[in-house]
Order: sequence, then structure tokens, then C-alpha cells
Amino acid sequence: MGQQLAVLAGVVGGVWALLLWLSIVVWVYRDIRDRTRDSSLQVLSVFVVLMFFPAFNVPGLALYLMLRPRDTLEEAYARSLEEEALLRELGDEGSCPSCRRLTDKDFHYCPSCQTQLKDECAKCKHLLSFSWVACPYCGTSRPGAATPPQPTPAQVAGGQPAYRDEPTLQASPPAQEVEPVRYQH
Repeated sequence: MGQQLAVLAGVVGGVWALLLWLSIVVWVYRDIRDRTRDSSLQVLSVFVVLMFFPAFNVPGLALYLMLRPRDTLEEAYARSLEEEALLRELGDEGSCPSCRRLTDKDFHYCPSCQTQLKDECAKCKHLLSFSWVACPYCGTSRPGAATPPQPTPAQVAGGQPAYRDEPTLQASPPAQEVEPVRYQH
């Protein structure tokens, strides 16, 4: 009876160890699939865990956890979108369109190439972006700012969307001509 109980305990323990090993292999496969699209790295990761079956996967799992990519593909994509949005925000307000040097948000002209960066509101004297139709501080319309074009009935009937509330982006005015500085020796 004692020997049968020992055999039964060994079989149950072996089945438990096999199921634990298989579940770790499946978890590693699903985890590496979420972290990389490189199929050779996926196969290698699963192989590392499969290789250490007799040791209950502790060395294989530990090795996998140390070498796997830190972020999932979803996390990396979200981070790249965030970085792109930050760079776009910096690019819109933080660099000169002519010489691409960094400028401050409240600069009227670029200190490097003297390109006009902002326009001044006629009423409140705040600096305005060239793409703005009106001053966001006092509501004064900018002289020479184009109003958004209204779609024609043919465009609306043709299936093109009619965006009436969205301002159109204008091209910035041409840069002022700057004469080159001549150095005399």
C-alpha cells in the first residue's frame, strides 16, 4: 500500500511538473510574440525554455526573462506615438521654418536668419501664428487671414466631407530677404 501511494504521488507530481512546464512554454511563446515580430527570436526563446525541462524551467525561464525585449510591441508603439506628438509640438513652435534652428515660442523673428516667425495682433499686440484666423486672446480677426472655404453643393453631393469648423492652414509668408554679411580681411 505504501509503495502504491509513493508511485501515485510520483505520477501526480510528474503530471503536475509536465503541466507546469507546458504552461511556462505556452506563456513564453505568447509573451515573446507580444514583444517581437522576429520569428527566429520567438523560436529561440521557446527553445531555451524547452531545453531546461528536467530543472523545472527555472534556468530557462530566468534566462528568457533576462534576455527578452523590455517593452511589448504595443508599449513601443504607444511610446513612439507619444514621442512623435512631442516632436511635432516642438517642431510647430520650436524651430525656424527657414534655418531649422531652435527658437523660443515668444520670438517674433528668428535670431539667426531674421525670418518672421509670428504676426502681431492689431488690437492686443499678442504674437499670433500665421495659421490662425483670429487672435485667441481678444478674438480680433487677422487682416489678410483667409476664412475656411465653404464646400460647394457639388462637393457635398459628391461624398467629400464638409468641414466647416476646421480652419485651413495657410502657408507662412515668404521670408524677408537678408543680405549676406561680407567680411573684409
